[in-house]
Amino acid sequence: MPIDFSLTAEQRKLKADAREFAREVLRPVAERADALPDPQDAFRAMKPVYEQAAARGYTSMFLPERYGGGGASMVDFLLAIEELCAVDPGFPTVLLVNGLALMPLLRHGTEAQREKWIGRAAADVRGDFLAGWVVSERGGTANFDHPSPRAGIQLVADHDRARGEYVLHGEKHWPCNAGGWDLQGADVNLCVVRTDRAKGGKDALSAVLVERGTPGVEYAVIDKMAHRTCQNVTMTFRGVRVPAENLLAEGDGDLLVNRNFTWSAPIAGMAAVAVARAAYDFALKWAKTYTGGGSGPIIDHQAVGHLLAEVAAKIEAGRYLCWKAAHDLDACDGEAHAIGGMSKTFCGDLMQSVVFDCMRIVGVNALDRKFPMAKLFRESMVFPLYDEGNLAMQRRRTWGVMADPSFSPDTVVDGERLTFTKSMEGYGVISEVR
Repeated sequence: MPIDFSLTAEQRKLKADAREFAREVLRPVAERADALPDPQDAFRAMKPVYEQAAARGYTSMFLPERYGGGGASMVDFLLAIEELCAVDPGFPTVLLVNGLALMPLLRHGTEAQREKWIGRAAADVRGDFLAGWVVSERGGTANFDHPSPRAGIQLVADHDRARGEYVLHGEKHWPCNAGGWDLQGADVNLCVVRTDRAKGGKDALSAVLVERGTPGVEYAVIDKMAHRTCQNVTMTFRGVRVPAENLLAEGDGDLLVNRNFTWSAPIAGMAAVAVARAAYDFALKWAKTYTGGGSGPIIDHQAVGHLLAEVAAKIEAGRYLCWKAAHDLDACDGEAHAIGGMSKTFCGDLMQSVVFDCMRIVGVNALDRKFPMAKLFRESMVFPLYDEGNLAMQRRRTWGVMADPSFSPDTVVDGERLTFTKSMEGYGVISEVR
């Protein structure tokens, strides 16, 4: 069978280098930043780490070599992501969102857009460039493909043909990176917008590139309980004008959203695995040394030993599922939507319970902030909620693919490419407008 889980020499070095960077560079800064009361101060505190990450190529390793990127495979990117997220999952989210903002240009953008923005991101070795992925809205976007124009995406982009511009009105809630280091905007924000006020989500959505310094955009930082080392904001658009050449995916914004979150799914899944791994690492060491007042370490107790064995198995299962999803994305040009969604939802839900089980092993001491468990528990709460959310869009996309006549249980096993189409959308949407 052509299945090999052995890492190459290059992958082992990538993993070792990423682990060293995470422990020596990321950890001390992230620990201080996480404790800062102001969320924007916490994000800005990570700038020196971002600069070193850029110098090492982590900020552009997933971008194509053709435009100056590292050309890394998805599997390679996951190896690095696991090491970074095991120390702090917030900071790698900044890298992930750069990808969410730029990768759609490969499929939906013009060559000029690709050369300008992907090339600029890849050329940044100083750690200045940021890109924002701007989709979510305050009312929620789980029904972004809703058949009614009154539901789903409500950031409207009206075409001013006389001036060759689109004019944006509305609000976005939760976009990451979008405010930039100084709250004057990321270098570019890819915004999913409604370009037709009369049609539903399968026909009316597009995307526009809003460049830093564009007048009419306001940013307000969201104060989060976790992932404090990345930035999330509310963006308000009041008569924001962008050139018509900044438009992409006209009428196909729905496909852009679905395909993009398939790309990010195993990355988010591996981030959850990494946090669980960190909790397991601490709980295992604790169990081997802590006696609980007994005559020997608690790992000698059957209940603890059995629970640790289950925890370890779940982490291994999650990791390999994410590797499989990443492998299929590489092999199928991104068209691995069922396994992608599975990897994110399975790991996001399961790893949350793994962290809690590790806390049970540590006991009441897990609540002591001098130990890492309290932070890991906070961080684990994020994974079922972000990146489309496990209760909604990620599972809906998997559902839509599975409902297609071309899908069979062998599709995932065999790694077959199954192109995502509009016919796979709309499953689970509450179509009645009241």
